[in-house]
This record gives sequence, C-alpha cells and structure tokens, in this order.
Amino acid sequence: MTSQDDGARVDPRVLRTRRLLQDALLALARERSLDEISVADVADRATVNRSTFYQHYTDTDTLLSDALDAQAALVGADLSTIHPSLVSGETPEVLVRYATHVADNLALYRSVLGEHGSPVAVSRLRRRIGALALEGLERHGAPPALAAIPRPIAAAAIAGSVIGVFVAWLERDPLPPPQEVADWAWSAVAGWPTQG
Repeated sequence: MTSQDDGARVDPRVLRTRRLLQDALLALARERSLDEISVADVADRATVNRSTFYQHYTDTDTLLSDALDAQAALVGADLSTIHPSLVSGETPEVLVRYATHVADNLALYRSVLGEHGSPVAVSRLRRRIGALALEGLERHGAPPALAAIPRPIAAAAIAGSVIGVFVAWLERDPLPPPQEVADWAWSAVAGWPTQG
C-alpha cells in the first residue's frame, strides 16, 4: 500500500509515518548507494519498527518511488500534470521544473536511474511518460517515424527514449542545463522539434 494508491482521505498519522519513512530513505540515499540500504536501515532512521514499515510499504523500491514523487510534487514538478493537448507545443514548464529538480538532486537521481538503480522508480516513470505519449499520439497522430507502429508500442518507444535522454544527460560532465534536457525530452515526447 502506498500513498499514491489511496483514493480516499488518508489518516494524518499514516501520512506522517509515510513522510518519516520517505525522508529517512532519501537521507540514507544521500549517504550510500541504494543497494546498501535495507528496510531495517530505513526503519531505524525513521525511528519506527520494521512492522510499521511493512504496514505502509512492501519494499524500499516502492518507498523510494513514492519519496521521489512526493519531492517532485513539492517543487511543482509532478509530470502527471502535463496534459496531452500540449504535446505539439513548447516544452511545458513542469518538465523544466522536473529537470531542475533532478539536477538539484543529482547524486540521488544518478543512483536511481543508473545501472544499479531502482527498477520500480524507472518503471513508474516509464508508465507516466508512456501514458502521456499515448494520449498525445491519440490526439495528434504519430510522427512519420512511428506511424506504422501500433500506438501503445510507439508510446512505449517514446517513454524509453525520454528516460534514455535523462539517463544520458545525467552521465554528462559538466551537466547541460535543465532547460536543455527538458527540450530534448519534450522533443522525444512530441515527435517534433522544440523551439529551443
């Protein structure tokens, strides 16, 4: 069970505990690699017991995904707020804010999206981008290179491309500006060149 799965109003104590767990994991992830962090480590840092952890999360990957979503939402960078009607337009500001958020938490996102990263976090990001891409393809049609591919497959290809853009960006040193990677990623989503 995660906070993103709840459709009803959640007890404030539950939200507080989830926030404690999320903050604990993010703090630990800034100190060491993700594969070195156990449930016991998170529970200890959050000052809760392991059974409390399991009342809220099944594993640290799901917790990490929720923590990243919560952090992105705090800075106004929730990618689920991008509307498909924007797909053929300029790069949405929320995507620039998301790229800025990633740059501001560079070591964490290099770990999450890197070779030994979080499959749950990457899968969640891929699903979000894929859903956006599919809605955009339905609304605007496919660019010529994807026209012969079934739309769900084309949307998955776009999502993979966007994640690939972010991963390749994170591997660069020096890191290009967030606006630039947002433009690159939006170009992959929209299938048309961006203004930048």
